[in-house]
Amino acid sequence: MPLMRDGVLDAWHISMHHILGNRTHHYMILVDGHPTYDKNCDGLAVPHGPQEERYQVATDKGPRVLMLFAQTK
Repeated sequence: MPLMRDGVLDAWHISMHHILGNRTHHYMILVDGHPTYDKNCDGLAVPHGPQEERYQVATDKGPRVLMLFAQTK
């Protein structure tokens, strides 16, 4: 899903709907097609399956994907 640029706030945004709360979700941010770190992620996880392996990030502990714990309102 592409991010949308907000020139007024000088920020990039995305709205994702119907994400289950109180669960851990794996995700990856791509910049110019290459995986990059998200300084706001909850942690790193071992990639599962070819989709996650495709966008894994190399770390000192081996390949990882970003992890976010989604909380409900």
